[in-house]
Amino acid sequence: MRKAIVLADEAAAAGEVPVGAVLVRGQDLIGQGYNQPRLSHDPSAHAEIIALRDAALQSSNYRLPGTTLYVTIEPCTMCFGALIHSRIQRVVIGALEPKAGVMISHSLGDLTWLNHRIEVSCGVLEEECRQRMRGFFDARRNKN
Repeated sequence: MRKAIVLADEAAAAGEVPVGAVLVRGQDLIGQGYNQPRLSHDPSAHAEIIALRDAALQSSNYRLPGTTLYVTIEPCTMCFGALIHSRIQRVVIGALEPKAGVMISHSLGDLTWLNHRIEVSCGVLEEECRQRMRGFFDARRNKN
């Protein structure tokens, strides 16, 4: 999670929402990313998607079973769908995102008709992750 936090800081430094994600298989880092939809002019360029793309390229496979994604903030609907399709085994979330997060906050992970289930843990370095989001959005509100 500490590496994901460093990536979230990179996103913030670039003016992006501070979310970072790393994907590991065992002890090996196989993918990483940070939010960059504004930089890349790509609405799908969320940290999780960038990390999945990185891992898929390195693995030469879009299926990534046996992997764990560490992400600073709870994934959105788009990212959740990509996690299902790529067969991620486990997601470790830093802090919940009550408005847009769907794995726990809006319980999409509990849907029984999904063809893949993901193990979910939450609260790892929670305050550090939450504080980055708070600080980013407080600064934007105060700027306006």
